[in-house]
Amino acid sequence: MPGKRRAAVGRRRFIRLAGGTVAGGAVVGGGAFTAMATGVFDDPVTDPYARMPRSLALSLPGGPGADPGVPLPPLPDPLNEGTASIPDTPPRIPYSENMPNSRAGVDVPTTLPFEFKTSGFKIVSDLPESLRPWRNRPTSWANVTPPVTDKYHLNAQGVYMYYKPVGTSTKPGPVGYDHPVGQIQFGLGCISSYRTEKDATKKALFLKRAKDQANRLITKRVVTRGAWYFPYPWDYTHTEHGGVSYKAPWYSGMSQGEAISLFAQLAGLDGITEQERTLYTNAANGAFASLLRGDNGYPWVVNKDKAGYLWIQEYPFKSPGTGDYTYNGMVFAMFGLWDYYLLTGNELAAKLYDGACTTMTRYFSLLRNPRWFSFYCQTHRIPATTYHHHHITLWTQLHWHTNSPVFANQLDALIDDFPSPVLPAGAKIAIGSGTHTLYTIDAAADGSYYHDKKTGKGQDKILSSKKVNFARATQAPVNQRRRIKGAGIWYRISEGAYKGMWIGEAWPNVFLRGEYVVTTYRIPRTLTVAANAAVTAYKFGADGVTGTTMPLGSGSEQSFTFDRRAVVNGRAMCRISAGAMAGHWVPANQVITDGRV
Repeated sequence: MPGKRRAAVGRRRFIRLAGGTVAGGAVVGGGAFTAMATGVFDDPVTDPYARMPRSLALSLPGGPGADPGVPLPPLPDPLNEGTASIPDTPPRIPYSENMPNSRAGVDVPTTLPFEFKTSGFKIVSDLPESLRPWRNRPTSWANVTPPVTDKYHLNAQGVYMYYKPVGTSTKPGPVGYDHPVGQIQFGLGCISSYRTEKDATKKALFLKRAKDQANRLITKRVVTRGAWYFPYPWDYTHTEHGGVSYKAPWYSGMSQGEAISLFAQLAGLDGITEQERTLYTNAANGAFASLLRGDNGYPWVVNKDKAGYLWIQEYPFKSPGTGDYTYNGMVFAMFGLWDYYLLTGNELAAKLYDGACTTMTRYFSLLRNPRWFSFYCQTHRIPATTYHHHHITLWTQLHWHTNSPVFANQLDALIDDFPSPVLPAGAKIAIGSGTHTLYTIDAAADGSYYHDKKTGKGQDKILSSKKVNFARATQAPVNQRRRIKGAGIWYRISEGAYKGMWIGEAWPNVFLRGEYVVTTYRIPRTLTVAANAAVTAYKFGADGVTGTTMPLGSGSEQSFTFDRRAVVNGRAMCRISAGAMAGHWVPANQVITDGRV
């Protein structure tokens, strides 16, 4: 009896709030949207709007609180997945230790390392500045001089170095070591900031930092096989991936490709001298040459797989043609080909880029992990909880850089599999009247997914549940919308009596009010409604004003252009962009996009 009385009090408290302003009130949460069709309601009804006023289901909220878009994940760092060790005896690395003669050019190979499959992907060279590689990752002014307490900070020459902690201490050690990818990405971030900075003093320092990184890479280059390589001077072992275990020096296709971007972008700036332009163009040529050297010699970072597809290996293995076949590392390297083509117009760069795009589209089905985190690499096929949103942002850029609907469709799938869980302040869900099941799950404190391999905790295990009845529809504040392992999309309640609990998404009875997880396409895409399909188009009203619906059923197939895809009131939808139906939304799972189901 005491438990029943407490539940009744909770219900009465919620119902009182339901009639007024709900933000911050006591609200419902939890909802394991299990495989059961009745995972949300115990007493389903025929009329889809029986439990939800049309004024909520067919309108979008007004005012602030727009979707922030997919948050940009931190740049990948190999030391986050593995362990670096410093050899007792420093390895003998044949560094050049000098700047090349600016009057002498660097020869660029004129043939491909081998033939590989292509599909005709083209580099779009007239992109708006903001959509070009690395523009989305500026170095902030606060980070232009990292504090010496960080394991990554600048040496006396302004070079971004790795200072390995000594023993069990977390304090950076006294000796700095080169970290090619870290130096390159820091330099590229400084270039991005240089492009937009208005203050002359800050602008000058951003440019200096970028040049310092580039100059360090140039002096620490290894010239072999007619190409420039940028070695890692420390041993490295990946924590989970067998085969990724290196003795210094070792080389990565990711750093080779990113180095091309750094040199090519510097060479294209208007704030450098002609001598510097020649230097960085030569450096870009030298780095590009490494992608024209196959796995028939050492070092190598490029190979062709048994099916004839080109790979740029972030982690090449010891045996020719073997590697981790890492997806994100290859795409980051592809940005170097994009930048190099814009700088030089080199047709071999365009051919390599076409081949790399062909590889990514061909093996997308192996990258994708339906309804969960995508896989990190082809060799180990481990779901990448920290890399899935990298794949989303990278596929967004591949779509921009090629104007290809193939990448747009693949991007849609990645977003649907595990959309960004981040919601802006003020996000609310609408909850229909009736009985709902609320759940507590074993998630991290912020509501995110986690798995403690030592204890077995996490993995979204259900810890408890309760049923709550609501006499009428209401709204509730939420701070997460994410896929729950083995279930559907759920919302995490952020305030009130049921704070921290979850409820399953089920339009039109439980849904996030508004437009979220927005993707806007550079080129019009096509959606097709099959003949005799019962598809309804929606034109949503403004805050509380009921919108309109339009049946699209027809005896023949109908096609429309669309320019936007988003989760609108809890459903993935496409916005028609032209014709009499412009501005209407249609459910994405009821149409075919660009000829693909």
